[in-house]
Amino acid sequence: MFTASHRGGDGPPLVCLHGFTDTWRTWELVLPALEREHDVLAPTLAGHAGGPPVGELDAGTLADGVERAMDEAGFETAHIAGNSLGGHVALQLATRGRARSVVALAPAGGWEDGDESWRETLANFTTLIAQARASAPHADAIAASPDGRRAVLRDLVERGDDVPAGLVAHLVRGAAGCDGAAAMIELAHEVGWPLAADRIACPVRVVWGTADRILPWPSAAARYRRSLHADWVELDGVGHAPQLDAPLETAQLILGWT
Repeated sequence: MFTASHRGGDGPPLVCLHGFTDTWRTWELVLPALEREHDVLAPTLAGHAGGPPVGELDAGTLADGVERAMDEAGFETAHIAGNSLGGHVALQLATRGRARSVVALAPAGGWEDGDESWRETLANFTTLIAQARASAPHADAIAASPDGRRAVLRDLVERGDDVPAGLVAHLVRGAAGCDGAAAMIELAHEVGWPLAADRIACPVRVVWGTADRILPWPSAAARYRRSLHADWVELDGVGHAPQLDAPLETAQLILGWT
């Protein structure tokens, strides 16, 4: 049901990193376009359903795992696209010199110092994971109707009924199977989302939906707007996961930067 990664296409290497509790399949709607121009590697992050176990977790564990996947794929460097938690990891990889460019879709960790709203965000994730675990046995039935898809994806996208039912059911099961979630939430409370932004030398594009309910624009981007030298793109009426909510536009924004 869950796999460690996906690879397809031909061209310059592109790595796609999913968000917290997701799997690589969150990129399914944009992969056909991306793979026409790139050799795409989409790994499942450590601690997530299908991904490697987290082991001893620290602020660099997820980026370490992506680096190993890149090494195994033969990618010394790559263009990197990431959503939410994956966007933060993409920026971490840029500080390590592994990124040719970065497209970060609503990257996590952008709260300004003193903004405590991240605590509510993490508490909401704890609730959402519990709901996913209760819903997982019924995921196919829930995702079969437009109303069910909208309900499942209400915090991620504005147009949940447009997302294929099979993908929605998979995302529910993926969230339920995110075994590293509690440890990652605990770590975030302890260390936050450290990022040495001054070490990023590659081009960075940040894309944020104005209807993002998980990381509201622009408050959840405040630190990045101050510290990142980036191209900023607002997507009107788009939610937290543009690759699901506006896949064609998202693919164009990635390809236009890589």
